[in-house]
Amino acid sequence: MTISDDPAASHAVVRTELNSVTCKEELAKLLSRQYVRADMSLRELELRSSRTGGVRLARATCADMLAGRRFPKKAMMVTFLRLCQVPEEQLPDWERAWERVKLAQSSAPQASEAVQPLPEPLLTGPEDDGALQNDRPTTDDEPAPVRKPVRRRMRVAAGLSTAAGLITAAGVYVFAESSAPPPRVLTDDGRAFGKGGSSRFVVNIDPDHTRIRLTRRLDAGIAMQTATVTVDATIAALWQPLTGGPHGWREQSVLLPTALTLGRHRLTIANTFVNSALDFNEFAYFVHQEVDGAWSLADSIDVGPNHPESEEEHQYRITHETWSGTNPVFAYLE
Repeated sequence: MTISDDPAASHAVVRTELNSVTCKEELAKLLSRQYVRADMSLRELELRSSRTGGVRLARATCADMLAGRRFPKKAMMVTFLRLCQVPEEQLPDWERAWERVKLAQSSAPQASEAVQPLPEPLLTGPEDDGALQNDRPTTDDEPAPVRKPVRRRMRVAAGLSTAAGLITAAGVYVFAESSAPPPRVLTDDGRAFGKGGSSRFVVNIDPDHTRIRLTRRLDAGIAMQTATVTVDATIAALWQPLTGGPHGWREQSVLLPTALTLGRHRLTIANTFVNSALDFNEFAYFVHQEVDGAWSLADSIDVGPNHPESEEEHQYRITHETWSGTNPVFAYLE
């Protein structure tokens, strides 16, 4: 939704949206919109909150909040909104929305058996910014680190999981079954972008779909990779940060809001850097669609210097690229 330049009209739009909030996922979507408009990194947000001497906004906690994984305390949400320069007169509307969600949570039913929340925490902890593999202190004055392909070969562990992780603004889930299980090991080429960077591509879908799922193949050895997902310039989801560890493949998925996709046969998707221990990498994207109750592959793009045809077909573009190349044989991580 476009916000008017008129403060009164803007306030009315925000109030209408907040009055319709009934769950933490809807609140997280509106908070994510304010974060994108504020145009700052999670690290900068954390530093600003430390300087104020009030509620500390840890990066991991904010990432969970924006992804809908963690329902924030009211004081934390208000501090976040103030640092994002939300007008003071709008804060009571946000507080009322928070109170409505808090009340609804007290009587919320348990998650269904078909789709289960992942165990907590995916991150080191909301108040514990402990050292992560591939993470090191940086400042805005330091040059971006150089990402080099890992040269070691990975062993295939017995019983590797092929379930794809679903990370959406509505929460973090695991599909009971993957519609197309990936191979257990493979080598692939890809690209990565850093602070201020993004990637963009176009995909084709069936306009008669009921749901669209976007999946990204990544090297999970780079910790804390976070990026917003937009559909035709409207924020749609957030790629959830992982804690890092050994280099290997993972697949993350987000469900795109149906309001942005229904009746469309082509989508322009952009991923914009938010945070990472090094950079945000991408090796392939898969677009699945649900039509008449059945899921199928609608489109896919193979990212990397060895696949110029796929990149050109999907009008792939990248800014602030930090790395391109081919990784050795990697296993899918459990």
